[in-house]
Amino acid sequence: MKRRYKIILPLLIVASILFGFQKANNPDPEKDKILIGLIRYALTKGHYEPHQINDEFSANVFDEFIDALDPYRRFFMQSDIDEFLQYKYLIDDQIKSEDLTFYKVVYARFQQRLKESEKYYTEVLQTPFDFDKDESYSVDYDNKSFAKTKAELIRNWRLQLKVSTLSRLHDKIEVEYAQINEGTLNAPTPFVTVEKQSRKSTQKSLDDLYNLMAELDDTDWFSVYINTITLQFDPHTNYFAPKDKKRFDISMAGKLEGIGARLRKKEDFTTVEELISGGPAWMGGELEVGDAILKVAQGDGEPVDIIGMRIDDAIEYIKGKKGTEVKLTVLKIDGSVKVISIVRDIVELEETFAKSSTVKVNNRKFGIINLPKFYIDFNEANYRNSATDMEQEIMRLKEDNVEGLLIDLRNNGGGSLKTAIEIAGLFIEKGPVVQVKYRGEDPNVRSDKNKKIQWDGPLVVLVNELSASASEIFAAAMQDYNRAVIIGSKQSFGKGTVQNVLPLNNYFNYPKDLGALKMTIQKFYRINGGSTQLKGVESDIAMPDRYTYLDIGERDEQNPLAWDKIEPAEYTPFNAYANFNEVVNNSKKRIAANPQFMLIDKNAKWLKEGRDNNIVNLNYRKYKEEIDQRKLEGEQFDAISKYNNHLDFESPSYELPLAAKDSVFAKKRATWHKNLGKDIYVEEALAVLSELKMKKSNLLVKN
Repeated sequence: MKRRYKIILPLLIVASILFGFQKANNPDPEKDKILIGLIRYALTKGHYEPHQINDEFSANVFDEFIDALDPYRRFFMQSDIDEFLQYKYLIDDQIKSEDLTFYKVVYARFQQRLKESEKYYTEVLQTPFDFDKDESYSVDYDNKSFAKTKAELIRNWRLQLKVSTLSRLHDKIEVEYAQINEGTLNAPTPFVTVEKQSRKSTQKSLDDLYNLMAELDDTDWFSVYINTITLQFDPHTNYFAPKDKKRFDISMAGKLEGIGARLRKKEDFTTVEELISGGPAWMGGELEVGDAILKVAQGDGEPVDIIGMRIDDAIEYIKGKKGTEVKLTVLKIDGSVKVISIVRDIVELEETFAKSSTVKVNNRKFGIINLPKFYIDFNEANYRNSATDMEQEIMRLKEDNVEGLLIDLRNNGGGSLKTAIEIAGLFIEKGPVVQVKYRGEDPNVRSDKNKKIQWDGPLVVLVNELSASASEIFAAAMQDYNRAVIIGSKQSFGKGTVQNVLPLNNYFNYPKDLGALKMTIQKFYRINGGSTQLKGVESDIAMPDRYTYLDIGERDEQNPLAWDKIEPAEYTPFNAYANFNEVVNNSKKRIAANPQFMLIDKNAKWLKEGRDNNIVNLNYRKYKEEIDQRKLEGEQFDAISKYNNHLDFESPSYELPLAAKDSVFAKKRATWHKNLGKDIYVEEALAVLSELKMKKSNLLVKN
C-alpha cells in the first residue's frame, strides 16, 4: 500500500470499510468455480509473462487478499490471521483444483468481524474525544500489526475515529472563522458543541457507508478475490464482472462524465487519471491529474465521503446533468485539501482532437500541435483520426509559414498504435517505428511505408510522466531516428505492454454472463531494441516538475513487468541537425540557472517530504499548527502558478473565421492560449526549437 500524505487519514480511516463490506447475496459456487478455472487457464496459456502458480504465488495471493479486505488493520485479529495461515501455501493447489475454501473461510470471518465492528464504532462515538491530550497516530499501515486482543482492536478504532472526527472538527472551525472575518457570523460555536457535531458527522458517514456496501452482492466481492490472483501477473491484467465490463466498454467508447475527467481506482482512492481537453474540469483549471477525490457534494448539499467506494459508485455521485454544480473535496498532490466547484456540462469530443497554435519567438513564427490522444474509430472508416488530423494541422501551419514545430504529448495516455505509426511517418521518409512481440515469438517490426514527409523542419516533442503507451512509441521513434529533441520530465510513464479484452463466455458455453478478462498479451520495443516498459522514454532535456520525486508512472504500479531488450530493428538514424548537442547543452544550462525551475524542484522535494510524513497529531492545537505551518510553507510556491512566459499564442489562420462565428469555440481556444502563456515548459521547448538548425545539405526529402 503506497503512503499518502497524512492529512488524508481523517477521511480515509472512516471510509476504509468500503473496500470490504459486502453482504453475500445469492452466491453461485458453480459459476465461481468455472471462473477460477477459466481465469487460471487463460493466464497460464495466454499471458505475455505467465507466473508459475506455486507456493510463492500462493503466499502473495494470501497477503494481497487479506490486505484488500483489511488494509488498515481494523477488522481481523491476529488470531484470525494465525488461523488463515494454514492456507498460505495451499492457495495455488486450490486454484488448480477450483477449490474455494480459502476464499470462503476468509470472507466468512470478514463478514463476522464487520458485523462486530458496527458495535465498536457506535460505542466509541458516544463519548466525547479529548483533543487536549497529547497522542498521535501512525498511518504507516505497511508496518502496522493486527490487534492481538479485543481491547487493542477497540483502541485502534478509537484512534482512527478520533482522527476522522478531528478532521471534521478542524474544517468546521475554519469555516466559522472565515465567516467571522467576512462579517457573516458574530461569534464561533463553542468547542464542545462543534466536537459533538463532528462526532455525529463521523457516525452518519459510517452508517451511510455500511448501508451502501450492504447492497453489493457476492459477484462484486468474488471479483476482488479473482483480481488478487490476476494482480500477481501484472497491474494491467484485470477481471471484469459482467456489470463492470459494461462500464469498461462505456469508458473505452469515450462517453464522458459530467465534469470531463477520466477517473480510476487507485488503492482506496478515486483519482483523476485524465482531464478531457475543453471539459468543465479542464476549463476550471483547479482539478489536476493525480488529485484524489475525498468527498462529493451536490451544490450546497452535505458532502459524501467516497474514499474506499467502488469507482462506479463514486462516479454516480460525481456525474450529473448539464448546468448542475458539484463540489469536490480533493487531496491535492501537494498534500493540501481543497474544495473545487465545477458546473457540469456535456463534454464535446471535438476538444479531444488535435489542435494547433502559432507563436512568435524573437520575431520568428513557430507552430504548436497539442495531441490529447492517438484516437481512431475502427467502426467508421471515414471518421477522423489522429493521423489524418495531424497531417492536416501540419499542412495548415506550413501555410502560416512556421519555421519549427512543437508537438505537445503531455498527459497523452496513448491510444491507437496504428495512428502512432502513421504520425511518426509524417516526419520520416520510411522505415520501422516500433517492434511488437508476443510471448515466445519473434518480434513483429511495424513500419511506416509511405515515403511522403509532411514536415522536414526542426521538431521538438514535449512529454511528461503521464505520456504513455502510443505517446512513448512515437517519442521513442523520433528519438531513435534523431529526428526530434525530446524534452520534458525525466522520463515518460513507462507502459510498454498491450492488453486484450477476452469475453469469457466466448471460451466456455455457460448460460450466465461470466464477464471478461483484460490480459497483457504483447510488449512494445523501440527500434533500438529497448523496451518502453518501466523506463519509458528518457528525455534528451529533463526539466524538473512537481512529480519529479514521486512515483507516478508504471514503476509505481504493483507487479509491473520488467524492462528488457531485444535485437534492434534495421534502421538508419537521420543526421539532419547541425547543432543538436549544442542546443541540448544550452537548454540544460538555462534550466539549471532558471529561478523558476529551481523553485519547481524545491516544491517537488517539499511534496515528497509531505508524502513521507506518517504521523498525525491528535492534539487539536498541534494538529492545527501543523496544518497552518504546511499552508504557510506552501505560500513560497505561489509564484509557480502565477508564472507568465510573455508569449502570445494565436490560432492558425484557418480557425479565425470559425472563432468569429462560434463564441464557445473561441472561449475554449482563448483558455488554451492563456494556459500556454503561463507554461514554462512550453517556453523552454520553444527556445530549443528556435535554436535548432537543419543541415542544408542533408534536408529530408519532400514530396
